[in-house]
Amino acid sequence: MSKYKILYVASEINPFLQTTEVADFVRALPQAMQERGMEIRILVPRFGLINERKNRLHEVVRLSGINIAVGDEEKPLIIKVASIPQAKLQVYFIDNEDYFHRKSVFFDKEENFHNDNDERAIFFCKGVLETVKKLGWAPDIVHCNDWMTSFIPLYLKTTYKNDPIFKSSKSVFTLYDNPFEHKFEGDLISKAKMMDIDEDQLQHLNSGDIEGFVKLGIEYADAVIKTKEDTSAVVDGLISETSNTKKVDTIQKDDNFLDSYYNLYNELVG
Repeated sequence: MSKYKILYVASEINPFLQTTEVADFVRALPQAMQERGMEIRILVPRFGLINERKNRLHEVVRLSGINIAVGDEEKPLIIKVASIPQAKLQVYFIDNEDYFHRKSVFFDKEENFHNDNDERAIFFCKGVLETVKKLGWAPDIVHCNDWMTSFIPLYLKTTYKNDPIFKSSKSVFTLYDNPFEHKFEGDLISKAKMMDIDEDQLQHLNSGDIEGFVKLGIEYADAVIKTKEDTSAVVDGLISETSNTKKVDTIQKDDNFLDSYYNLYNELVG
C-alpha cells in the first residue's frame, strides 16, 4: 500500500476539547493511520474553551495573516499549533477573535445557539483550505467530520479543483448523529459563495438550517460514511434526499473500524 497524505478536519479533538463523539474519533483515527505509514495533518477551530497556555498553543506566523471572506466581510485568519501528548501528531487551530474567542462552542450558557455559527463554519472551511495551500502540502484524502466541515467537499469540487495542492484530493464526509434545530438568518448563499460556484450548487442552503449544510457534504464528497447503522430519522432522511445513486457506507467504531477506514482510503486513491 502507498503512503498517502491525509488531512483530518473536525470541530474538536481530544485532549484539547470534547463535547461529542467526534473528539475521540478524530483522536484515534489519525494516530492509527500515521502508525500505518500515512502522513497526517489535523485542523480544528480554536474555540475559546481551549486553554492556550495549558495546551501550549502558539501562533504560526508564517501561516497567519490572510483574510477570509464571509459574504461582504473579511476576517483575519490566525493559525496556531500544538502537539498531542504521547503522540507524534501536531494539531493546527483555525482562530479569529470575532468567531472563536467566546468561552463556548455552539451554544451559550443559556443553551442558545450562536446566531453566527453559520459564518463560523464557513470561515473555518475556507480557512482550512487556505492554510493547507500555505503549507504547500497536497493531501490525497481530505476527511471531513460532522456538519461544521460540510462546505469543504463542495469547495474541493469547484473553487479548488484545479489548484495544484488539491487537484488530486478525494474527500470523505463522516456523518454523526448530532442534529440541532436552528434557522440561520441572512443570505447563506452569499456568505458561502466562492469563485467558480454557481448559486444552484448552493441550493441546499435555502433551507437555512443544519440539514442544508449536511446535504452539501453528502452531495459533493467522494465517500459518505455513517458512524452507526441505526441513525436518527433526520439523518436517514438527509441521506435519502441527497445521496441519489451515491453509496453511503457504515463504519462503526468497533474493533475493525481502523482497518475499514484504511481500506477505504486505499480504494479512493488507488
